[in-house]
Amino acid sequence: MRKPILVTLDKKLVTLVMLVSLIGIGITIALSFHYGNIIIEERIIDQLTSESTIRGDSLNSLLTSKIQQVQVISTDPMIRNLINELNAIEDDSVFDTRVAERRIDFLIQIQAIEISIGGAFDLENVEIVGRDGKRLFALINTPDEKNFESDPVFRKGLGISFAEFTTGNDDKRKLVVATPIFSSPRDVNAIGVAIVTASTQSVDQVLLNRQGLGKTGESYLVNSDRVLVSESRFIENAAFKQKIDTHPVELCFDSNQNYVGQYTDYRGTIVFGASYCLIGSGLTLLVEIDDEEVFEPVSTLRERVALLGIVITITVGVVAYFLSKSLSIPLIMLQRAANRITSGDFNVRTNIRTDDEIGQLSRSFDQMAEKIQESLLKIKEREEIIKQQKDILLQFSEHSSNYCVCFVDIVGSTRLTSKLTDLQTSKFYSIFLNSLATVITKNGGVVVKNIGDALLYYFPKTDVDDVAPFEDMLKCCMRVLDAREIINNSLREESLPEISYKISATYGPVRVAIIATSAIDDIFGATVNACSKINSLAKPNTMIIGESLYKKVKGVKGYVFEKTASYSIDVENKFDVYEVKLETTPRI
Repeated sequence: MRKPILVTLDKKLVTLVMLVSLIGIGITIALSFHYGNIIIEERIIDQLTSESTIRGDSLNSLLTSKIQQVQVISTDPMIRNLINELNAIEDDSVFDTRVAERRIDFLIQIQAIEISIGGAFDLENVEIVGRDGKRLFALINTPDEKNFESDPVFRKGLGISFAEFTTGNDDKRKLVVATPIFSSPRDVNAIGVAIVTASTQSVDQVLLNRQGLGKTGESYLVNSDRVLVSESRFIENAAFKQKIDTHPVELCFDSNQNYVGQYTDYRGTIVFGASYCLIGSGLTLLVEIDDEEVFEPVSTLRERVALLGIVITITVGVVAYFLSKSLSIPLIMLQRAANRITSGDFNVRTNIRTDDEIGQLSRSFDQMAEKIQESLLKIKEREEIIKQQKDILLQFSEHSSNYCVCFVDIVGSTRLTSKLTDLQTSKFYSIFLNSLATVITKNGGVVVKNIGDALLYYFPKTDVDDVAPFEDMLKCCMRVLDAREIINNSLREESLPEISYKISATYGPVRVAIIATSAIDDIFGATVNACSKINSLAKPNTMIIGESLYKKVKGVKGYVFEKTASYSIDVENKFDVYEVKLETTPRI
């Protein structure tokens, strides 16, 4: 008889591996997207760097040209003579008359200068101001601004030539260029200042050029006050109103470094941008494109590939369905057998006799069911023993000893946590409790539990007449107080409020409950109650002790014990409370 061909599990898995290869295809596609993003990012960075450099150089040249044009006024001999003549007049009435008389002379020289530079300055006003801040000439008279003594443009213009952006009385943006005027090139003290106001049309032509910036790109200027001085294409009338404190701006003005990369702009939108520092002009140029637009081609490609992936997945799913049928029948038999065992029927057997791995699994399953059936009787016999052991674990023994008990509590915790979120409150208490528990444990104390915002702990070695354990207890509590600085540092790092806390300690009989199911003992009794009650008598960041503990530790060197109050348990029972301090001067 012809032996049937065995279809083993490894042959079936070959087909599955072919399907798994689709995952490799998916990974390859994902990596392609990843490197596509990198390439696009590199290209946009190069593009923005180029745009910022070209526009920055253009603006730099433009502003330098404006300053040079104004400096022509400052070097004109006739204008120098007129300024010296008017500066020498001290009488105000004579001064006003002479200014009016010399206006035509100034006007002739200004017009001649404007013609000589080609009339390309976009002049709106030209003002000549004397060294004392008196206006000597204005192309357009503004009588309400005759004295420039306190004007920042005038004061700055006495020392250097500069150009800056400002707003006029009509709230329109203006370009103001100022330069000092000297009697001769060798002079160091200016005799006056030439202040020229021009339109920003030439600057706006550079900034508003959208070429190379896509649909969402823009270029704009920020001054050293971190304020937008050009128009925004996204926010209306934003000039001189919008604060710009993005990373490229800070880097430019703080470190004189250009920046290119990804960051959040003044709108809160993620963008790719490049900066160009015009430090000599006190300006920063930024050229930006929205992150969403940069990666839009990749997003479109991702959607199309995702659609193709869905088609491939459906095709693979159909193939996998028919393939799984050849594997599912014996597996279903195993599942049904496992369900019967779950319901308590251990007599079930699969009896699958194939020669592949599933057949081997079936035989192992049958052996397991047989072993479980044999073990079931033994398990039932031991149930009673387990029940008895459980009863023992739930019992606990008690004994009483004389211990030193301590209680540390946060001052005003309700107020401190009232404005915190649940997560911040949990972090607040976690830092406090865990930090103090570590200090206490390292110094011989046993932490019992936390009670709200307080920590209860005791010293098991104080059930003796020897003073040494009590001295160790005092050292531990002093270290707990010293730990406040470390705890507050941790709280500040998490932006949480700082704390103060108080320590109270008593000595006396304590009931200790040793629970078999817990590794931590519990304590209770009148001594514990008294310790928690007197805590309210302590000042913040101090330690107080009851009279019984004072009698044990009053002879310990290095400490001062000062009576601060008395605590009454009832009419007949009361005891004194002492504050513990480190001794600052040695005893004689």
